[in-house]
Amino acid sequence: MKDISLRKRNAIIIVMLSSAFVALLNQTLLNTALPAIITGLEITETTAQWLITGFMLVNGIMIPLTAFLMDRYHTRPLYIFSMSAFLIGSIIAALSPSFTILMIARVIQAIGAGILMPLMQFTVFTLFPSEKRGFAMGLTGIVAQAAPAIGPTLTGLLIDTFGWRAPFLVVAIIAIIAFIVGIIFVDSHNATKPNKLDKTSVVYSTLGFGLMLYGFSSAGNLGFGSPIVIGSLIIGIIIVAIFVTRQIKLDTPLLNMRVFANRTFALSAFGSMLLFIGIVGPALLIPMYIQTGLGLSAILSGLVILPGAVVNAIMSVYTGKIYDKYGLKVLAIPGFILLIIMTILHCFLTADTPYWYVVIIYAVRMFAVALIIMPLNTIGINALEPKNISHGTAIINSLRIIAGAMGTAIMITIMAIVRTSYHGAHGESQAATLKHATIVGVDAAFAFTTILIVIGFILTLLIRTKQTHEHENAREI
Repeated sequence: MKDISLRKRNAIIIVMLSSAFVALLNQTLLNTALPAIITGLEITETTAQWLITGFMLVNGIMIPLTAFLMDRYHTRPLYIFSMSAFLIGSIIAALSPSFTILMIARVIQAIGAGILMPLMQFTVFTLFPSEKRGFAMGLTGIVAQAAPAIGPTLTGLLIDTFGWRAPFLVVAIIAIIAFIVGIIFVDSHNATKPNKLDKTSVVYSTLGFGLMLYGFSSAGNLGFGSPIVIGSLIIGIIIVAIFVTRQIKLDTPLLNMRVFANRTFALSAFGSMLLFIGIVGPALLIPMYIQTGLGLSAILSGLVILPGAVVNAIMSVYTGKIYDKYGLKVLAIPGFILLIIMTILHCFLTADTPYWYVVIIYAVRMFAVALIIMPLNTIGINALEPKNISHGTAIINSLRIIAGAMGTAIMITIMAIVRTSYHGAHGESQAATLKHATIVGVDAAFAFTTILIVIGFILTLLIRTKQTHEHENAREI
């Protein structure tokens, strides 16, 4: 990498963080905007759901390609392409006269967004020396938490005031500003390789990851017993297995799966995946509990998440600095212990639980997550050779997308099964019983989440933090 001044580095990082922020903000607005879009475009809920599912599928398919793209092309042209695609998609979305045009816009957005997040992480990571990469990953954590914290509230206000097109318009305006500033400041500081694109791997990656994501996203509505869900997951897993086998055999793979031979990276990646399931699931369950279990408004159900997201975003930078100075386990051990305790407390929510109590334990829970997630990702990426960092970031982002879909599907399924069983046993027509059944279902889902977090804790404890970077690299194939 070429030498770069501190001022230039900071300018590039600000542009990258801003671009990733608007891409993540765009992902969060649809959940709030969907009812207004259904009314405005006169479409069904099933049709409208494709605006979320389709975006996730394309986004998930693009991320495995980013490792090749970051190896093959310089940062500047890749940034311009991805941001241009996202910007064009945002403008089309804001002006869409029909569902078809809006769907096309979402696909174009997803192509750009699928590149932007791994590119941001790769760029920020490589512009910092290894001893400051915890702080660098902490900066990405601010973006990852700030966008979901702001998105739902901002979207609600814009829709109530101006209509469903307003959030897309705001995203487009922010994207235009970031794009213009990016053209001025973003330079290329990465070395490229003349790799050839293995088209067969692209086909396997697209079909395999696409079917897996579709299967998990459909499971939330259809249930894991649906033939469509079972078929999609089985075929998807088989194709992904073929894809992985092919990557190991190729000299220049699309996604270098050999990095899993690195013990630290492997433990970090799977630990992060389990942790992310434990983040996404509760973020869905808590608003459902607030509305159905406590009978409070949709606004209050959204606001209950906000303090935790803000705490997590603020703590990300501080945990990054602590990691750089003291390492992983100083943060991870107390973080996991606190996270497990807070998750267990979520297993005992009732119809009489005070609203303020839920806000506090969820905020403390997200504080605990902040102690773990970025240091855990950083130690994994740091253990890789520089030539494999692009592949490591792409793999972690791919696992995160899959974990998000898995977390949503598993939590909804557990809650639905327990709720149906409880409701059927205590009377099928009583509204009060349905309310209690939902609470019991949410508690059961949190119990399962606790088990996943404990497993993630065990994997983290197995990471050998005292090994040197060179020793870890020697273990790679």
